[in-house]
Amino acid sequence: MKLAFIVHNAYQTERVMQLLKETQIDYYTRWDHTTGKGHGTEPHLGSGSYGSTNAVMMIAFEDEAPLNALIEGIKATNTQIGRPADRIRLFQVPLDRIV
Repeated sequence: MKLAFIVHNAYQTERVMQLLKETQIDYYTRWDHTTGKGHGTEPHLGSGSYGSTNAVMMIAFEDEAPLNALIEGIKATNTQIGRPADRIRLFQVPLDRIV
């Protein structure tokens, strides 16, 4: 089992939701209006010069097939996003148990 966190600029939410639809993933937890800064990117703090925010999705996968499809979809989508700082990120970690 795996746990994936998808982090993206809030204006990419529609693209991420489309990816979930295309990969038939209809389960997730989403946090909107999150703030932070990635390696080599400007901060997304929700105010001031950096008025944008991020969104974070958490998805638990019991089967790796949908996760792999999502990863491929994110890779393909990221090739269409001009600025590397605006790309969609996925962080994958092991998941020991779902109760």
